[in-house]
Amino acid sequence: MLTDNQSVTSKGIDPYLIIIYVALVIVGWLTIYSSSYDPQAEFTLFNLDQNYGRQLIWIIISAVFAISILIVDGKFFYNHAYIIYLIFMLLILSVLFLGTDINGAKAWIKIGAFSIQPIEFAKFATALALAKFFNEGKTDNERRHIFLIAFVFILVPAGIAILQKDTGSALVFFAFIIMFYREGFNSWLMLMGVLIVLTFVLTLMWNELYTIAFLLVVLCISCFFVKGNKKKLFRNVGIFAGFVVLVFAVNVAYTNVLQPHQRQRIDTIFGKSIDPKGADFNLNQSKIAIGSGGFSGKGYLNGTQTKLNFVPEQSTDFIFCGIGEEWGFIGSIAIFALFLTLIIRIIQLAERHKSTFVRVYGYGVASVLFFHLVINIGMTIGLIPVIGIPLPFISYGGSSLWGFTLLLFIFIRINAE
Repeated sequence: MLTDNQSVTSKGIDPYLIIIYVALVIVGWLTIYSSSYDPQAEFTLFNLDQNYGRQLIWIIISAVFAISILIVDGKFFYNHAYIIYLIFMLLILSVLFLGTDINGAKAWIKIGAFSIQPIEFAKFATALALAKFFNEGKTDNERRHIFLIAFVFILVPAGIAILQKDTGSALVFFAFIIMFYREGFNSWLMLMGVLIVLTFVLTLMWNELYTIAFLLVVLCISCFFVKGNKKKLFRNVGIFAGFVVLVFAVNVAYTNVLQPHQRQRIDTIFGKSIDPKGADFNLNQSKIAIGSGGFSGKGYLNGTQTKLNFVPEQSTDFIFCGIGEEWGFIGSIAIFALFLTLIIRIIQLAERHKSTFVRVYGYGVASVLFFHLVINIGMTIGLIPVIGIPLPFISYGGSSLWGFTLLLFIFIRINAE
């Protein structure tokens, strides 16, 4: 792990972040190449008929983006943060009218033979706007309302993503709440948010009786800590009543609002029913691929599950399957460790910076990367429902790679100021 007192280069550009970025991008390209490897076919590096050829083009363009950002004055991003946010909000809004439907989500704009997903760029734009907004909120009176206003910055792109039927991308924007907590967001409100999400999940997994019993246990525990304070006791009972209403509301929505295929999807996610050839297929194949890799893996280019297309979306959302199958547990842990080192290094640099703008933006970058890492790997091994988001710097796709490159290198640039 990198220590806090390690210095940056003479120009202020942190080399460790760049080295880890390059390593992850190379791993991604090698995994994409392996998933489409055919020993009988003629190899052409820039073969645009193959994912590895197109990804190489995206990598070169990303390198141009990265170098360009490092050349730009870091103050540019602070001075134009709101303008950048507005431009990308209008861009993702235009997708609703000009976009193309791909895999059930109208989140893409086709340009010739290629497609761009603008929501990937909205992540760094939102992080910049939030960083500038928190930097400007200085007095105690302002900070009373700062989180409510800042939440609007998140709701706008998340709401547009939902309209695009891109639920995975919508959820990513709520990762910024981790950064809210660092800036002093009420921990009690965060606990309430977690409990609301947990109530949704438990109601869908169990029945109403079991969920209410769980909430009753939580109520008893909370009452133990506030014993003797009647005001807080009545408050907790009132909150419990609200959660009971929420339980029944979720059940009514599940029964009367959702379509049969949507209920089937939820039931398979939470293990209430089995659909091996339908909703469970992706997850089952993913587990088989990762499990077959064992401790040390089958070796590079020797994966069978991914190479023979048993795993759907094997170069995008489920690319971690290829790593698990060919490089095994050792390789998987190594990739996970690279990501954690990257995230920890970003937090270290953000914490020691004097600028609130840089600190908040750094936590925004770390939050987004952490959310993608946990959700993507978690869904491939069956710990988290499949919602379809890429693994940063590794998954196939130009929009994803460009978006994460901009997100990271803007932090590298403004941290160097």
